Amino acid sequence: MLAEIAIFASNFHISNKDMIKIKVVNKGRHPLPRYATPLSAGMDLRANIDQPFTLHPMERRLIPTGLYIALPPGYEAQVRPRSGLALKHGITVLNTPGTIDADYRGEVMVLLVNFSNDDFVVADGERIAQMVVARHEQGEWMETDTLDETERGAGGYGHTGVR
Repeated sequence: MLAEIAIFASNFHISNKDMIKIKVVNKGRHPLPRYATPLSAGMDLRANIDQPFTLHPMERRLIPTGLYIALPPGYEAQVRPRSGLALKHGITVLNTPGTIDADYRGEVMVLLVNFSNDDFVVADGERIAQMVVARHEQGEWMETDTLDETERGAGGYGHTGVR
């Protein structure tokens, strides 16, 4: 079974010609983000800071990355937590996912928060978040007086239950 999975996965190679081109200015001290595996969705973002600092419990802080990007129209970059930091240390990205629009030209920043009971030290070069580049659509509002009926109707949060 594992051999079949390995063969299946090896058949899916994404070449550079299949990837969208993203202009980037790297004013940081670290290499550009990259995909860790051929099928990774996100690229790790690194802290670009002059000295380590402590993120105390329930404290939040905006962390620079040293990266400036220009996405093509129709794309966004989503800044998301790293699962290992969240599980092991209670560190997450507060506005998950944080959206970087195609027309934003400022530095990519990460809003970290410490939801644990312990201090967490952030060091220069530490992988603090991941960035997923995603295609998106824009919608146009069409005002109306009524909406079509559905089985769910106006049932809100938790309406469909857990089982």
